[in-house]
Amino acid sequence: MSGAIVRQVAHLSRRYHFSASHRLHVDALSAEENRAMFGKCNNPFGHGHNYVVEVTLSGPVDPVTGMIVNLGDLDLFAQREVIDLFDHANLNTLEAFRDRVTTTEHVCVEMWSIFTGFAEAIDHPQLKLERVHVEETGNNSFDYFGEGAPLRS
Repeated sequence: MSGAIVRQVAHLSRRYHFSASHRLHVDALSAEENRAMFGKCNNPFGHGHNYVVEVTLSGPVDPVTGMIVNLGDLDLFAQREVIDLFDHANLNTLEAFRDRVTTTEHVCVEMWSIFTGFAEAIDHPQLKLERVHVEETGNNSFDYFGEGAPLRS
């Protein structure tokens, strides 16, 4: 197929770190039910984690720069929209969790919500958010692929 234009699409994953505290608690449950449900994570004084957030984006490789996106733009967005808000914060006090338990599952969904705005912020309509991965501890990590994404095996 001579003269065909080959569109190269690549995936980029970038990691960000923040430390935050939280308390797993549901107001509608009794103190006993909360302790039974969340164990030590229901400590009234909260507890903290060093979170790692990894975002994976896909898009066409720019023929001039050889990149799908400028990492500096992504880093500035992550600093402004994630790190400045979440680092050394009590997640229970953030507006994003006003009506949600501060589980890492919900943190992962919130990160998805934030990073979906990146392509628009830099006016790159072909850029697509593929995955958000949040590591809470060495034993617990969560992935989110967007609303309505099929379950992955």
